[in-house]
Amino acid sequence: MSTTRYIFVTGGVTSSLGKGIISASLAKLLQSRGYTVTIQKLDPYLNVDPGTLNPYEHGECFVTDDGAETDLDLGHYERFLNVPTSQANNVTTGSIYKSVIEKERRGDFLGKTVQIIPHITDEIKRRIKLLGTKYKYDFVITEIGGTVGDIESLPYIESVRQLKWELGHNALVIHLTLVPYLKASGELKTKPTQHSVKTLLEAGVQPDILVLRTERELSDELRAKVALFCNVNINAVIQSIDVCTIYEVPIKMQEEKLDIRVLEKFGLPINKEPDLKSWKDFLKKFKHPEQTVDIALVGKYVELQDAYKSIAESFVHAGAVNNCKVNLHWIHSENINKNNFQEILGTMKGILVAPGFGHRGMEGKILAVKYARENNIPFFGVCLGMQCAVIEFARNVLGMEKANSSEMDEKTPFPVIDIMEEQKNILEKGGTMRLGSYPCRLTKKSKSFEAYGEEMIQERHRHRYEFNNKYLEEFKNAGMVPVGINPETNLVEIVEIPSHKWFVGVQFHPEYRSTVINPHPLFISFIKATLE
Repeated sequence: MSTTRYIFVTGGVTSSLGKGIISASLAKLLQSRGYTVTIQKLDPYLNVDPGTLNPYEHGECFVTDDGAETDLDLGHYERFLNVPTSQANNVTTGSIYKSVIEKERRGDFLGKTVQIIPHITDEIKRRIKLLGTKYKYDFVITEIGGTVGDIESLPYIESVRQLKWELGHNALVIHLTLVPYLKASGELKTKPTQHSVKTLLEAGVQPDILVLRTERELSDELRAKVALFCNVNINAVIQSIDVCTIYEVPIKMQEEKLDIRVLEKFGLPINKEPDLKSWKDFLKKFKHPEQTVDIALVGKYVELQDAYKSIAESFVHAGAVNNCKVNLHWIHSENINKNNFQEILGTMKGILVAPGFGHRGMEGKILAVKYARENNIPFFGVCLGMQCAVIEFARNVLGMEKANSSEMDEKTPFPVIDIMEEQKNILEKGGTMRLGSYPCRLTKKSKSFEAYGEEMIQERHRHRYEFNNKYLEEFKNAGMVPVGINPETNLVEIVEIPSHKWFVGVQFHPEYRSTVINPHPLFISFIKATLE
């Protein structure tokens, strides 16, 4: 297909309706019909990227191969499409304004007054069209964060209005809204949807397709009412009913013929059914597991599970491969102490210590590592989790009682985890960590090599501190072995304890690469070990 088509997904009534999941589901259906598709997220906040945001504010910060710190929705896009995203797939208002102001400072506008229209909207349109012009996708789906009517979202909605006019039949708008059920009256109410669409119309944008989130089935009468009030064909009123897993949504959208309605709007042929066999096989295993396994996820942000979204989804993927349901126990590391760690962790078949920054909850994580190591319980340490494993081993096996990371204690006599050399003179926080995909060479006789099945791998990173190679020989001699090394910098990326049933700590974030079609091998291997 020579011309790129642009699909804009907006939301109304309330946030968190699932624009990202609807976007990813539509993309999956179009992809399974043979089209090339990518998804982009426009975030209306003024941060340049979510890299400096507290996880309680915005959930997980997802990292791409090219080192972009992005919104967690990009994780959904990759998990559904099995295609890597990039810096171009996440745009924030902060990055838009930063770019325009930098151009003004260089004199690019030749002394003109810089305004929202046309300068900000032109930059937004340039970012939207970049994926189509540079990478030549058949479809670019652009999800606009926030809710229609938000002050922050107005420049994006205006840009959509302009693009619909400029692109003509090569652009359409899908509006996701809510049809709430009022228990007192026993009715589904369409008024919020009508007001939401009215707000969009006031901005000059007519939606082409409506997707209605609902807890209950929508009648034909209700759909006809919405279609009449919102100026859309009744066939373009799509139901999105609650389901037990986000991975069911593509199947529901196929049943509702969302992809067919999109192709019809673009005047494209409908001559091939979506190939969703592997997706349906995954769903079958997910829904009908042969057994259940209890896994402790030990972290300090567990009140907001979106802070570990990719890890949780990786367990879903790996569980299906192993024909089991992973029952995650979200354990706050601050609640673990020397008096209760055995009681809290005693029934767990596996322990994962999660990533994070700062000293809060650190000692609880170290106790969880100690319990896993001493009781031969499969252990998986991710990023800071791997660093906790190194510190615990140094303290309790090597006798370095005050061993620590220099991040947590600058005066520790045994900085077994230390700041990377290239990070020592960096003062700014945003986008300055070791970010993106780096190579790693595996030792052949290791659990990691068995899982990957290859010697050279690529994994994504987000950290400033690393294993201190000054202590490398002491660790090797005592039984904690570096089995993954960066071939360019000699940094330790993976440690294992060969005498243990399954004890693996990784400095990178394997969860970022796990998808429905390609679950991550380390998560698969970890779950397998917990079942044996």
